[in-house]
Order: sequence, then C-alpha cells, then structure tokens
Amino acid sequence: MKYEDYKNIYSQLRKPDDIDVLAHKLKMDREFLFVLYTQRTVRDATRRFYIVKKDIKKIAKEWRRGTSMARLARTINFPPVLLGLMLSAEINLPRKMFWKYVRDPSTCHDKRLRKELAEIAEKDLIYSPKGSQLQTERGQWGEKRLQTWLDKRNLTYRTEADLRATHKKTPDCLLDKPIQIDGKKVHWIESKASFGDEIELRKNVRRQLLPYTEMFGTGAVVYWFGFVEGIEPPEGIML
Repeated sequence: MKYEDYKNIYSQLRKPDDIDVLAHKLKMDREFLFVLYTQRTVRDATRRFYIVKKDIKKIAKEWRRGTSMARLARTINFPPVLLGLMLSAEINLPRKMFWKYVRDPSTCHDKRLRKELAEIAEKDLIYSPKGSQLQTERGQWGEKRLQTWLDKRNLTYRTEADLRATHKKTPDCLLDKPIQIDGKKVHWIESKASFGDEIELRKNVRRQLLPYTEMFGTGAVVYWFGFVEGIEPPEGIML
C-alpha cells in the first residue's frame, strides 16, 4: 500500500464506529480496517497511559459523581477496559476482582459496577476479553495459513511449539532446509496478522526478527494485511 493511502486511512480511524463507516465509504475489507484501528489505538493508549494516570484521581471523582466508566472513556478517547482497570485502584476494586467481573459481570454483586463493567467489556474492541480472544484467533489464523502454504509445497519445518524447549526466541516456522524466495535464501518465516508500517516493523525487528537472524540466518516475515511500500527491513530479513 502506498504511504499516502495508508496515512489517509489510518488518520480516520479514531473510534470503533469509524471501522464500519470507512468499510462502507471506501469499499475496504473490514478486518483490515479493524487491524489498523487496533494498531493505532494500542499505540495511542501506550503513549497517553501516564498522562491519563496522572489525572486518574480527578477522573475517579467524576465517576463517584455518577459519570459512567464508558462515558468517561469516551470523553477522553481512551480504551474503556484500560480506563476501568486504572480506575479500579482508586475505587478499592482489586485488580484480580476487576478482571473476574469484566470476564463475567454477573458475579459482581454491586449493581452499578455490574452494569458498567459489562458495558466497558462490550464497547472495548481491543482490551476486553473478547478483544483479546479475537487478536489471539487472528494470530492463529495467520500461522495456520502459513503452515498450509508450506504443506502444499511439501516443505518441512519446525513450529514455535517444537522449538520452545531449546530456544528462548522462536519463529513461527523454522524450515528444515532453506528455500529461495525472490532470489534470497530463507531459513525461517514469521507470520504477522497485522499491517507492516514503519512502527510495526521496527518493533518486530527489535523484539523478534533480528534475534532470529542471529540464531538461524536469513528469513522472511509475512504481514497478512499488507505493508507500506518502500519500508526497508534490516539486511537478512525480507517482507
């Protein structure tokens, strides 16, 4: 995808409703837009986490005055479940109990909390248990798709599960014999059910891809939802 097109779409994904609006307006795949929205939201939440935390006592006062967690989250444009977790420390709700109630609000005996925790779990597409499950399933879908591609070509490999006992960092597929892709030797392939922009690639290189090249040699990373044209991975890694 051209950088200008990517930035135009990315800049318009400010809230959950924007996913369906853009899918209809631009005739684009909803799952692709959901992935971009997720990446933008996680980055924004990470960047603003301590800014919000600094104001959490003031936010807690608003909650005690009757403003719901979901409305507070909407006002400051912050993930509802993440804000609820930060608020829990201010309203004497232990972290363990917070997650228990978010997973199953019916176990909460406080009527207001039960209603509000159910609401933030429903509205948060990323940090809720449902959101986490969707991200896990998307990752598994990508890994399965990669394995199917290799199996159809009768290429043998070891998976992350196979390698975990002997290596601290493991690619999704370590090929038993290297293959050639576009004239480059590939020893391993990593599956990413995400979109590869500069931030995502830089994060993946630092945490995973560069260590793989040091342990196993040259390899490839697959971004199933595409990547920005022109971004350059380090030597030994191909997109």
